[in-house]
Amino acid sequence: MTQPVYRQLLEVMKSRGGPYAGADVPEFFALVEALFSPREAEINNALLRKPASAEDIAVKVGRSVEEVRAVLEGMADSGLCGVAASSGTLLYQGLPFMPGLFEFQFMDGKETGRQMRIARLIQAYKQAHDAAGGVQSITFPVTRVIPVDRAIKVGNVIHTYDQVMTYIQKYDSIAVGTCYCRHAAKLRGEDIHGMPLQVCLWFGSIADNLIDRLGGRRITKEEAREILDRSEEAGLIHMSRNTTDDIDFMCNCDRWHCEVVTHVLKQPKPGLVFNSGYQPAFDPERCVACQTCIERCPPQALTMGAGRLPAVHLDRCFGCGACATGCPESAVAMEARTGLPAPPRTVRELAAAMQRGAA
Repeated sequence: MTQPVYRQLLEVMKSRGGPYAGADVPEFFALVEALFSPREAEINNALLRKPASAEDIAVKVGRSVEEVRAVLEGMADSGLCGVAASSGTLLYQGLPFMPGLFEFQFMDGKETGRQMRIARLIQAYKQAHDAAGGVQSITFPVTRVIPVDRAIKVGNVIHTYDQVMTYIQKYDSIAVGTCYCRHAAKLRGEDIHGMPLQVCLWFGSIADNLIDRLGGRRITKEEAREILDRSEEAGLIHMSRNTTDDIDFMCNCDRWHCEVVTHVLKQPKPGLVFNSGYQPAFDPERCVACQTCIERCPPQALTMGAGRLPAVHLDRCFGCGACATGCPESAVAMEARTGLPAPPRTVRELAAAMQRGAA
């Protein structure tokens, strides 16, 4: 019989929201019992999204500060809670499954028996979650594509938030970690099509935390640029939170395993809820109809059109630029797309937009 602390954890994970928020299915309890000891589950249930000190959390659970701090530190080192320093004091916060707990289980890229088990339990839970509740509708874009800036057509206005290197130049602390989605697939024995794994970038204080606790690796700006180049060569999609100011991570996603992309592709019009604000333009003088762009297109938004020139289906197009970077004839460039809302500036503004969209 499931312990009451895990029943309470179900309600807590529901309240934290995000993809795969708590669902009352057997697979949920199998997963959380593998992730959290009963004592860790109790502490997790007392954590809020707003960071709090070990002293405050100890008062909530009625335990000594020393005991609670020891549990919290173990959880932080296992990716089971968030932690940050404020004026010399460590503050802890609860995490949703995504983004958060799931990704942090595989940051170091190891292939232990426990990680293989967790990867399978997560997959089983996700499948049961979708079967129980159906595909969650996206009412306002939570994430967005960051286009390949070197592929943007000359003459277009390029906002700073459109440029991949903007975020790399902004931060002194940059970390790289293992892609959760592809690494978990590899641990389950699935084909990851030879795509790179060490391509998830983190910036600022969260980068420092991942380096100190979860196996992230500190890198230079030049190394980050090389990672982006390697990702573009593999046809991966630069993706981050749908804000312009509060970006602290950048994923490089594929069409087969990425949680965000596979969820988006289940929407009626994927290109309207996950986009860079650009679309491909094809040069008829350069295009030789090799169809490389069609093969590389993550959302399969391209077909061969009239005059043996590719045609783009904007309801599906992400504007990611994978077609442009892979074209052997340099016949594709990205141009501005109209009719899409500009990204919110902050996380608070994004939350308000999402709430309006759900109303």
